[in-house]
Amino acid sequence: MTPETARQTTVDDREIADFAAMADDWWDPDGPFAPLHRLNPVRLQYIRDKVVDHFALDGGAIRAFAGLRAADVGCGGGLLSEPLARLGADVTAIDAGAETVAAAAAHARSVGLEIDYRQTTAEALAQAEETFDVVVSMEVLEHVADPQLFLRACARLVRPGGVLLLATLNRTVKSYALAIVGAEYVLRWLPQGTHHWDKFIRPAELARHLRRTGMTLEDLTGVTYRLLDGSWQLSRDVDVNYMACAVASA
Repeated sequence: MTPETARQTTVDDREIADFAAMADDWWDPDGPFAPLHRLNPVRLQYIRDKVVDHFALDGGAIRAFAGLRAADVGCGGGLLSEPLARLGADVTAIDAGAETVAAAAAHARSVGLEIDYRQTTAEALAQAEETFDVVVSMEVLEHVADPQLFLRACARLVRPGGVLLLATLNRTVKSYALAIVGAEYVLRWLPQGTHHWDKFIRPAELARHLRRTGMTLEDLTGVTYRLLDGSWQLSRDVDVNYMACAVASA
């Protein structure tokens, strides 16, 4: 029996229930997902830059991702799925929460975007042997029940020569102070209990998990918050938030 069949899913039911309760608020820029709205431009910048570089695309083109098949794993309300579609990618977006997927699909229809939304898991999609040029999973890894199994499933979704883009939180004293105490209890950016520090992933752990899947970690980039103007920026500081780019052998 393989690990995938021994454990049917990496879904953490508690996490799914928490996000389902906020499903109608995904596209409210001042609601509970306001931090993601503020973070989204930086996430998109990283994704676009890495994909353009990896596939030698025309970075100046409006639909630079035309011809690429992309998966948004743990898509939530579609905050990344929609920009990927606007960039020209053929997007399949998945989430384990039925309410969340319904909200995402309804919003896409309202703005005239065709996105293949599905209530499913990375493991199920991988078992169906679907593959993609680009797999994106942002701010998801710290919410799953089994990070190693989740990353294995994500890696199976990446076609040979494709790219996997991730964003998560480092497990450090600094991340506990800023991402949990600061963001949830002091600034109240997020509902208390949104994050669980013991589920944060250190970069070395991420690299080890990815090596076991056969993928090569090519980049780690930090994301830091500028208190002066309330913006996020890419940086060398990976102590709290960071993004990663891994590639599959051609």
